[in-house]
Amino acid sequence: MREITPVATLDAIVEVPGSKSLTQRALIAAALAEGKSTLLGPLASEDTAYTMKALRQMGIAVDDSDPAAWLVQGSGGRIQAPEEDIFLGNNGTATRFLTSVAALGKGRFRITGGERMAERPIEPLIQALRGWQVQIQSEAANGCPPLSIDADGLAGGKTVLPEGKSSQYLSSLLLVAPYAAAPAELQVEGEVFSQPYVKMTLAVMADFGVWGEVAPRMNHFCIPKGCYQGTEYRIEGDASGASYFWAAAAVTGGKVTVANVPVPSLQGDAQLVPLLERMGCAVERCQGGITVQGPQQLQGIEVDMGDMPDVAPTLAVVAAFAEGTTVIHNIAHLRIKECDRLAVMVSELRKMGADVEEELDRMIIHGQAGGGNLHGAEIATYEDHRIAMCFAVAGLRVAGVRIHGEECVAKSFPDFWERFEGMLK
Repeated sequence: MREITPVATLDAIVEVPGSKSLTQRALIAAALAEGKSTLLGPLASEDTAYTMKALRQMGIAVDDSDPAAWLVQGSGGRIQAPEEDIFLGNNGTATRFLTSVAALGKGRFRITGGERMAERPIEPLIQALRGWQVQIQSEAANGCPPLSIDADGLAGGKTVLPEGKSSQYLSSLLLVAPYAAAPAELQVEGEVFSQPYVKMTLAVMADFGVWGEVAPRMNHFCIPKGCYQGTEYRIEGDASGASYFWAAAAVTGGKVTVANVPVPSLQGDAQLVPLLERMGCAVERCQGGITVQGPQQLQGIEVDMGDMPDVAPTLAVVAAFAEGTTVIHNIAHLRIKECDRLAVMVSELRKMGADVEEELDRMIIHGQAGGGNLHGAEIATYEDHRIAMCFAVAGLRVAGVRIHGEECVAKSFPDFWERFEGMLK
């Protein structure tokens, strides 16, 4: 359990670890590339450790002995069947990405994970891979892991992704598409959520030497046959991790600079900053980072966060300190994250005295100036790193916020508490 100590204000410059999303995408592209790649500024965390271990099981040499520069010897798309199950904990991104990577191999692959991972859907990805002639099964026949794959490569041609609710399904297919036997065509049915993550995937693919054709609505993709080329790739600071420091400035009326999230950024979560501006924060952007200065009084806003779900919990906490009502729309996909983040945010904010409504795909926070209706509470994290980190922000303004299971931050930000406390000095 960790109790957060309130502060009067803040004035700090911080750096965050490398982007988890970019690190995992770059690891996949580097693993499939021809030749050696160097990943500069990667994120070392529980999730990326699972990804690296799985790649090594598939025959990829990854040297992470230098924490600032990982070396990956690419296989040119040749994937070995592992001797043991590939266990990925609750790493949803890796589970989805590596399912498609496994399909490139030959032989039996079994992908499994923790208890929550066995509840997280992957059926749309299964169906799309079957369209490329992959023999893949959900062992429990419920569209969730564990998965069994009798791999013999990807046929390519046209396949359909039956829904775009998780951009990770689409990114998974795109990352392996160049290695199909025939040029790959991918049609997505329904709305594509979290589009910035898809654009990130395409940008990583291009940096490793493969370009595809994309329809304006991002629902149709044509990827030529090709092979990624080993390269030196620098990973941006993590905008999702930075969100807690920007939010800290917002709720305390202080000033915090995150020095290593670039402008512009490949990460959609950096778009939290304009939302904080709308709530009254002052923002400075420069090549070296982004500074947020909190106002005397935050104001509620109405916003669609379908493209940046990972920072919706951060905004929800800020909204509890804002005058007026904040409505966060289009976040039903929060329910299939490490926990049902929509329900959990409502539950834990209510513990603190917040007036919050939960609907199927939105959250409504009726804030009071400075969080005047809030009080300390025991916060349950549900083993979800984002829940722990966003409620740390609340504790900077409200005494008695105690976070249980705080070690779950290791999933994406292992030294979060050290950096968070360092900001307060």
